[in-house]
Amino acid sequence: MGEAVGNHPTKKILRVLNGEPVWPLPIWVMRQAGRYLPEYKETRAQAGSFLDLCYNPRLATEVTLQPIRRFGFDASILFSDILVIPHALGQDVRFVENEGPKLEPISSEADLSRLANELPLERLESVFETLDRLKTALPGETTLLGFCGAPWTVASYMIAGKGTPDQAPARLKAYRDPAFMEVLIDKLVRASTAYLIRQIDAGAEAVQIFESFGSALPPALFERLSLDPIRQIVAGLKEARPQARTIVFVRGGGVHLHRLAEEGIGDALALDWTLDPKTVLADLPAHVATQGNLDPLALVAGGKPLSAGIDRILSAVRGRPHIFNLGHGIVPETPVEHVQDMIDRVRGAGA
Repeated sequence: MGEAVGNHPTKKILRVLNGEPVWPLPIWVMRQAGRYLPEYKETRAQAGSFLDLCYNPRLATEVTLQPIRRFGFDASILFSDILVIPHALGQDVRFVENEGPKLEPISSEADLSRLANELPLERLESVFETLDRLKTALPGETTLLGFCGAPWTVASYMIAGKGTPDQAPARLKAYRDPAFMEVLIDKLVRASTAYLIRQIDAGAEAVQIFESFGSALPPALFERLSLDPIRQIVAGLKEARPQARTIVFVRGGGVHLHRLAEEGIGDALALDWTLDPKTVLADLPAHVATQGNLDPLALVAGGKPLSAGIDRILSAVRGRPHIFNLGHGIVPETPVEHVQDMIDRVRGAGA
């Protein structure tokens, strides 16, 4: 994968991840394959359960390609879910329609002992087959992205057994039983590193690490439960596959951006929608690549709010290595025509 001339990639996303400013900005959006697209809903109905869709290479390839066919995004991200890792490790994971994921909560050493010590990669072969199919099915200019959830975010689901508003069950567990949390986080670091390495081998050119619940952590826990595990995953991936590129997304982690940048954790840092790019980027080194950060609800609103949000980002990032994206995932009620409006405005920005 990866068209290149010598060591210089020609794909726009990879150029940015190598620290090169590209204009007009390359663009993709988080959750771009999903419920806002009518064609996704049709394919989803064929699959049965959500996990069945994730584990069906033919259908997972189809839904990954749908937004590329419709919009021509500069990157295509593997259709899967962050909870395939605990599922592969042996935790019971289900997705309930209109409710989301339901897991058998883990809370004791006995629960931990029932999970595999190392990630059984063979349980995820269908995911890697999807990547293998995508690398030949995608247009030559489209970057193929893989991903995983950051250990803290995944652990929050594993402990609570579901998504929770402020990750209170996992935070409380971290305070009351730090040894338990250390074992779980370490297990997820090893599993996530192995998973990303295998994704790169299957055809992904870059990967994104999603720390969706970073904002729940107080400073006393952030280093141990979020920053250090992400650092370990990126280092392990780079050691094994030096050509791999990484995007790190810590939602609510704006106060920690300088730490991430100074330590070189990730080839690009994704910004959530609460951050003002002009203010944030003024304090980041010019070579640090970034991604984001349109409010997903500005995309839903369309019209003047959408145009203003896009223009604010474009004016702030001009001359820097930046990938246009949302500040979090696209929401199901997003009008399809608003997505096209966004793409047209980003790509129509003056040279």
